[in-house]
Amino acid sequence: MQFDWILAAGIVFTSVLAAAGGILVLTALPARSARPPGSIFGQMANGAVFLFDGEFLVDSTPGARALLAGSHIRGGPWIKLKAYLTPHFPDLEDRVKRLARDGSFTLTSTPDVGPPLVLQGEQRGGLVRLVLIDLEHDDRVPGPDPIAQRAQNEELDLLRQTMAKAPILVWRERQDSEVIWANAAYLLRAGRELPPGQDLTWPLPRLFGRTASMQGASGQRQKLELAGGGTAWFDMVSFVEGTGRLLFAVPCDAAVNAESALRDFMQTLTKTFAHLPIGLAIFDQNRQLQLFNPALLDLTGLPVDFLSLRPSLVSVLDAMRDRAMIPEPKDYHSWRRQMVDMERAASSGVYEETWSLPGGQTYRVIGRPHPNGAIALLFEDISTEMLRTRRYRADLELGQAVIDQVDEAIAVFSESGMLVMSNSAYACVWGHDPAAGLVEGTVRSLCNHWKAQCAPSGIWTEIEDFVSNLDDRRAWSAEVRLLDGRLLDCRLAPLAGGATLAAFKPARSGEAVPPRLAAALKTA
Repeated sequence: MQFDWILAAGIVFTSVLAAAGGILVLTALPARSARPPGSIFGQMANGAVFLFDGEFLVDSTPGARALLAGSHIRGGPWIKLKAYLTPHFPDLEDRVKRLARDGSFTLTSTPDVGPPLVLQGEQRGGLVRLVLIDLEHDDRVPGPDPIAQRAQNEELDLLRQTMAKAPILVWRERQDSEVIWANAAYLLRAGRELPPGQDLTWPLPRLFGRTASMQGASGQRQKLELAGGGTAWFDMVSFVEGTGRLLFAVPCDAAVNAESALRDFMQTLTKTFAHLPIGLAIFDQNRQLQLFNPALLDLTGLPVDFLSLRPSLVSVLDAMRDRAMIPEPKDYHSWRRQMVDMERAASSGVYEETWSLPGGQTYRVIGRPHPNGAIALLFEDISTEMLRTRRYRADLELGQAVIDQVDEAIAVFSESGMLVMSNSAYACVWGHDPAAGLVEGTVRSLCNHWKAQCAPSGIWTEIEDFVSNLDDRRAWSAEVRLLDGRLLDCRLAPLAGGATLAAFKPARSGEAVPPRLAAALKTA
């Protein structure tokens, strides 16, 4: 009976253990089956992890977010990350474009970057996963994120190097105008201005006056007197920072010299324009008067106070019309259209016209285009020139009328052998008028014409030689016989300036030519 109790106790104990084990197994299985699979959003590697869908940031690790937060680049997360990674990994953009084909990549930073960085990229389910690893740091060590800390240190070193190499003067002042910080360019300039043997002390010496640095005007120009003689010019800009100021001084010697040269050039132009006898008016692209000279006042009669108000082109011409200083058209509307046409023609560079004014003056008006759509109008008084031209034409007409009254046929040749003048008697003798352009007006062509109407003679060659020969010329004469039997007296005489006079006159105008001689001459 005792044996049965022991067996029963063992069976019960074994059953209890089996039940407890079953309960434990059943409890563990649901917990294991409910565990979610590994997520691509989790941090599966050391370093900063970024997950992008195109340029949209889906998720990132705390270190990656700290890296992006410390960037001062404007733009989205992909722009900021690319701006930081590209100097370390020049092939980044190309490898990311090929990621859909390659599946993954691993890049090592350039040798000049230290400590080295490793960038791993892979594509999972259409998303791009980038992992940035710093090989010399362990992410398991508590403290600031090494990637973000590294980015901040690199940016700080870059800013220090940039400020040290900047060619402009940068410094900070306290409220009492005491210089508490300056860049290398400021220190170098301040050291040059110190007396020989003296070193920089604290607080730093001032280069510009306190009043200049406290004005706060943006873009003010200040002059610095150099210790070795001469001056240096700077454009100063200041910013208020709490109770102090941050100031920048940009060298502008080239700009000052250019402005001085331009000012001298403008003064030279002004003096030149002031002595010009031609009236000058320059209008800008809006057709407002910008520049004029004193000759314009004399030629147009416009008051200086009116021109100083910078009137428009139409207003200037209206005022000139009121003073009868432009040709009066048939009606006002046509005159207005003429002004518009003048403006358009002047802007294209083709306007030039002669104005005959009611007062008897004659003006030549020329329009010339200028850069940026401006135009320049030039008014020149050519009344004397026109009077001289009219007198010259009148003298020519009078001279022509005088020689037309001479019975002797006259032809005048220039130094080059061109016919410059003939009279009506010449046209009657030789049967043509050179002014009508029937024959080329050279001595050779006219000699050929004369030769064809006369009996054979060697005088024509002598006439050509006499006209073309300018050395020791003396007047001479000869006789030729026309085909109709008339005898002509030919007279050659030199004139002033190398010109030559050829005169022809019938020898015996009343003598009849025998019919037999006339027939022989014609057959010859």
